[in-house]
Amino acid sequence: MTKIKLVRVYAQDQPEGYRILVDRLWPRGKSKSVLHLDCWAKEIGPTTALRKWFNHDDNKFSEFRQKYLIELAENPAGAEFVKTVENKLQEQDVLFLYGAKDPLHNQAVILKEYVEGQIVNLH
Repeated sequence: MTKIKLVRVYAQDQPEGYRILVDRLWPRGKSKSVLHLDCWAKEIGPTTALRKWFNHDDNKFSEFRQKYLIELAENPAGAEFVKTVENKLQEQDVLFLYGAKDPLHNQAVILKEYVEGQIVNLH
């Protein structure tokens, strides 16, 4: 069974699958050839204002999650992104690549939860 996996772009272990960079900013020190991306969905990342407000502060994560979920629901690119992920999951794992150091408190965690919820709601 295929699934969405979260993968830090700086991790040594890079599993196989459809590779989507879900950060709005390009990860420092990584070239396009090294990342082997299938897609860069920068429009799906949190807005610059929200990203700067959060500033990777774990104490703000709950509120960041709520605000980012609102942004995702209002994002015109959201529905198309969910469709793309759902279609790719028919064939292979989908990897959400992110640059944040904290694997538990970042936008990719929230995006995965959001996309999985949207796919369930479509069926």
